[in-house]
Amino acid sequence: MRFLPGELLCFKTTCAAHSAHFLAAINFDPIRPPLFSSLCLKKFGGQKRPWMTHARIVLWLSLTLRSTRSLCRAHFVEWQPPKPPNPGAMENGTGPCREERPPTAQETTVTEGAAKIVFPSSNEVFYNPVQEFNRDLTCAVITEFARIQLGTKGIQIKVPGEKDLQKVVVDLSEQEEEKVDWKDGENLAPGDKPQIAVVGEICEEGLRVLEGLAASGLRSIRFALEVPGLRSVVANDASARAVDLMRHNVQLNGVAHLVQPNQADARMLMYQHQKVSERFDVIDLDPYGSPAPFLDAAVQAVSEGGLLCVTCTDMAVLAGNSGETCYSKYGAMALKSRACHEMALRIVLHSLDLRANCYQRFVVPLLSISADFYVRVFVRVFTGQAKVKASASKQALVFQCVGCGALHLQRLGKAAGASGGRVKFSAACGPPVSPECEHCGQRHQLGGPLWAEPIHNLDFVGRVLEAVSTNPERFHTSERIRGVLSVITEELPDVPLYYTLDQLSSTIHCNTPSLLQLRSALLHAGFRVSLSHACKSAVKTDAPSTALWDIMRCWEKTCPVKRERLSETSPAFRILSVEPRLQANFTIREDANPSSRQRGLKRFQANPEANWGPRPRARPGAKAASEVLERRRLLQNKRKDPPEDRAQRAARLKTFPCKRFKEGTCQRGEQCCYSHSPLPGASADATPTDCPETPPTRTPLDLGPAAGPGVD
Repeated sequence: MRFLPGELLCFKTTCAAHSAHFLAAINFDPIRPPLFSSLCLKKFGGQKRPWMTHARIVLWLSLTLRSTRSLCRAHFVEWQPPKPPNPGAMENGTGPCREERPPTAQETTVTEGAAKIVFPSSNEVFYNPVQEFNRDLTCAVITEFARIQLGTKGIQIKVPGEKDLQKVVVDLSEQEEEKVDWKDGENLAPGDKPQIAVVGEICEEGLRVLEGLAASGLRSIRFALEVPGLRSVVANDASARAVDLMRHNVQLNGVAHLVQPNQADARMLMYQHQKVSERFDVIDLDPYGSPAPFLDAAVQAVSEGGLLCVTCTDMAVLAGNSGETCYSKYGAMALKSRACHEMALRIVLHSLDLRANCYQRFVVPLLSISADFYVRVFVRVFTGQAKVKASASKQALVFQCVGCGALHLQRLGKAAGASGGRVKFSAACGPPVSPECEHCGQRHQLGGPLWAEPIHNLDFVGRVLEAVSTNPERFHTSERIRGVLSVITEELPDVPLYYTLDQLSSTIHCNTPSLLQLRSALLHAGFRVSLSHACKSAVKTDAPSTALWDIMRCWEKTCPVKRERLSETSPAFRILSVEPRLQANFTIREDANPSSRQRGLKRFQANPEANWGPRPRARPGAKAASEVLERRRLLQNKRKDPPEDRAQRAARLKTFPCKRFKEGTCQRGEQCCYSHSPLPGASADATPTDCPETPPTRTPLDLGPAAGPGVD
């Protein structure tokens, strides 16, 4: 037999398995071939008989080798020898990767920002266009963080499209002092030119960035192409397929000198960088679902004063649908509340601070966003045993009335000043409520602990807002970033959680006042009030719940509610039975209309596309996302509304009496789909139904839908 080049090795490997059993059976010894014929004899009843003749042996070997040769030839044709690795791809530890190639029919090319990526069309989970706002905002935040960090080293960053302006560097290393320092040129000698860091180039004293769950590598590539002052970007993923795709996209964008694809478990990678000299300056975690498994490793792997960016898409858990699951993941009980989105942010901040406290570290929030179907927090992590002691006084339990929704917070600890400028920490006293609500008499639910301190650093938010406003062409979602950050700057930083207009009005069953009317009434009463970026109809105020319900009682008097329709045990009856002690003034004030609303900014994003939201979880061999969404649409509510056949529908309609028959005007007779006589299954209080017009006579085989109201 003749073999193709390279086929012989595959042939030898394959045929070894087929012939091993035969050679073992005949005890074949290549050193003593003369004994081969004698070994082919088997003893039966004292006689030696040839159990396999030489002819049979040759025929068996010929057929086996021929089939093996055909199998090896087929495998050899399908197998392609690997191409030599690209020398440029071996730099910076990126490893071997494929040469650039034009996208085939099975690949999709997407351009976002300055990056261009290719991912398989059959697996659309690699790219979610709804998350573009998340990625744009992250680039803007890391840019300002790099400006702050490198500014202390005398390095200035240059952003494409940004004018050369003197920037104010905010010292965020000690957030408690809240001071603003001018540090331009602080470390420069007279006559020296400041070092400039630009995008796409390695800055030796720049930031080390880690994206723990990179998937296609889009976010890391955008960091390399849009954020200046970076030393390296590690794009990590546990999937070999994702890392292979990442390497191709890195070569496609020409950022192999900055972005290093890496395949490892994100937790193990961060645990391996706990040493102070090996920590990352920025860690970005954007997992599918909950980031809880990665938080412990993340707070240890981020450098002193480093930036930790965390995304949570498990909003069903954080919004109170499963409080016990939220406790197991984040160490806090979530409540079903109208303020669930801000409560989710505060639960995530509490979980981060709790994990950091185990290692004598604490977190300082810079920016916390609730958008679309996820929450996103940006925090800095510091080390300090003395500051960790104050963490207990930053957490609080929340008491929520199940009737009227009144909110009360109970701090876990108390920090009080002592002699000599010292701070004394002690346990807090409580609870702040009685067993029954003072307004409606209902019980309270207990949630938390959650973060009770400010969730934003307004100085840092102002810097990001200024940078985006002066360079709107940098991001595709700049308009939305401006609107959201503008609302955040208007929020009351020291007021946790909020109420909503529809919640207040639906509790007492009255008409809903306008946003300006309620805000004006609170301002006239001497309280502060603001909006919230987490909810369009939110009312964040420092007014106690007693004053808030007095204002709603005054509003109810303008549009009285019929008291006879209210149950005496309902929250509405008990709240309205008390006369207001505060006389509200609903005259519109000029300062009641916030600046972001007057300028018409895009503060609350509408649904960007149909079926938007988190994509399905990436699984090997999974169907395309479009097929999954279509199947999800077909199976939606299949358990709630089981289909019924024609006989079931007819039997159900026969339980309702015909109204026209009672009036003597029904012309359908026996063809009427409703009952013309009381049936044993008919209910006495069934509502009479108008009989539909007489349709054409149907045969028993006619399966067309019956006409008339009430027929689906």
